[in-house]
Amino acid sequence: MGLALVSALECAAEGVTFARDAGVPVFAGVAFGLVAGSVLLVRRIWPVAVVLVSIAITPAQMGLLMGVLGLYTLAASEAPRRVIAALSGMSFVGTFIVAIVETSRGVRHTSELGGEWFPPFVALTLAIGLTAPSVLLGLYVGARRRLMESLRERADSLERELQLLAERAEERAEWARGEERRRIAREMHDVVAHRVSLMVVHAAALQAVARKDPEKAVKNAALVGDMGRQALTELRKMLGVLRSETGSAQSGPGDGAARRSVVPRQVSEPERERVPVAAPSPAAVAVAAAAVGTGAGEAGEGPCLAELEELVGQSAAAGMVVRLSVQGEARECAREVEQTAYRVVQEALTNVHKHAAGARTHVRLAYRSAEIAMQVENEPPPEPGDASSARLPSGGNGLVGMKERVTALGGVFVSGPTDAGGFRVSAVIPAA
Repeated sequence: MGLALVSALECAAEGVTFARDAGVPVFAGVAFGLVAGSVLLVRRIWPVAVVLVSIAITPAQMGLLMGVLGLYTLAASEAPRRVIAALSGMSFVGTFIVAIVETSRGVRHTSELGGEWFPPFVALTLAIGLTAPSVLLGLYVGARRRLMESLRERADSLERELQLLAERAEERAEWARGEERRRIAREMHDVVAHRVSLMVVHAAALQAVARKDPEKAVKNAALVGDMGRQALTELRKMLGVLRSETGSAQSGPGDGAARRSVVPRQVSEPERERVPVAAPSPAAVAVAAAAVGTGAGEAGEGPCLAELEELVGQSAAAGMVVRLSVQGEARECAREVEQTAYRVVQEALTNVHKHAAGARTHVRLAYRSAEIAMQVENEPPPEPGDASSARLPSGGNGLVGMKERVTALGGVFVSGPTDAGGFRVSAVIPAA
C-alpha cells in the first residue's frame, strides 16, 4: 500500500511535465499519473499487468518506481520464464529508446557534450540499470522462496511419515505383545496340560481301585508322582527360558525386535527310554517312574518325532487303549516341523483323555516325500457311567492352538467328529 501511494505521487508529479509537453490541462496529467501509479496495488496479483502499464507510460517519462517494482515482482513470481524474458526485453527496449531520444535532444542543446557515442552509452547504461538489477534480484528471491517452500513441504512430509511410522511401530509392538502372550500360553498349555491330564486320569483310577487292589493303587500313585515331577520339571524349564530371554531383552534397547526376542522357543523334554505300546505292566510303571530321572535335554530344544512312541506309551500306561502305526521311512526333519507334529499328537491324546476316556485310539504317522502327515482318531467313548472317566476340565483352546501351529508352517489342519461317533484330528506339514 505504501509503495503504491509513493508510485501514485511520483506519477502525478511527472504528469505535470507530461501535461505541459503534450499541451493538455495540468489536472488531466496529474489525474492520469495518479491512476497509472495506483496500478502498483495489484502487482502481487497481476504483475504482468503492472509491467505492461509501466511500459506503456514509459514514453511519457512516468512510472520509474512502478517499472522497477513491477519487473522485480514479475521475476519473483511463478510466471513462465519466457514471459519474464519477453516483458523484461520490452521494458529494456522502451527505456533505451526514451533515454536515447532525450539524451540526443539534450546533447544538441549543449555544445560541450558532442559526439555520436554519448547518447547510446547513456541510454544503454540507464536501460540496464533500470531493468537488470530488479529482474536478477526478483529471480533470486523467487528461487529462494520456492526452495524454502520445497524444504518446508519436505519437512512436513517427513514429519507425517515419521508420525505414520511411529503409529505403525506401535501397532506392530502391540501385535508382538499379543503374539507373545498367545505363544507363551500355547507353550504352557502344551508342556503342562498333557501331564496334568494324565495325573488326573491316574488319580481317578487310583480312587477306583484303592480298596480292591492295593498293589495297583500303589503303582498308580507312583505314576501320579512321576507325572507331577515331570510337569514341574518342564514348567521350571519353561520359566527359566522366559526369565533368561526376558532379562536379555531388558538389557538391550526397548524396541519391537527386543520385544519379539522375549517369545519363548520350544521347550525341551527329558530324553527317555523307549517303552512298548501296551497295557500297564510293572515294567511300564518302572520305566515311567525312571523317566524323570533320565537325562534332560538342553533348554531351547523341543521334543521330536523320535519321542512319539514314548508319548503314546505314557497314554497307554494311563489306561488308554492306543495303537501307533508309522508309514514310510523315518527321517529327521526341520526342528520346528518335528516339534509341531509332536505337539499335535500330544494335544490330541490329551483331548481323548479329557473327552473320551477309555476310548480306543489310533495314532498314525506317515513320512512322505515332501511332507509329514499325522492322524489321531478315537472310537466312541464308553458309557458315561464308566469309572475311567476323570471329568477333566477343558479350556477350549487345544484345537485352536494346534491349528495355529500347523498353519504357521504352511500346513493343513482338519478336525471333527467321525461317522462312527468318535473324533479325528488330522494334520499335514511340509517337511522342509
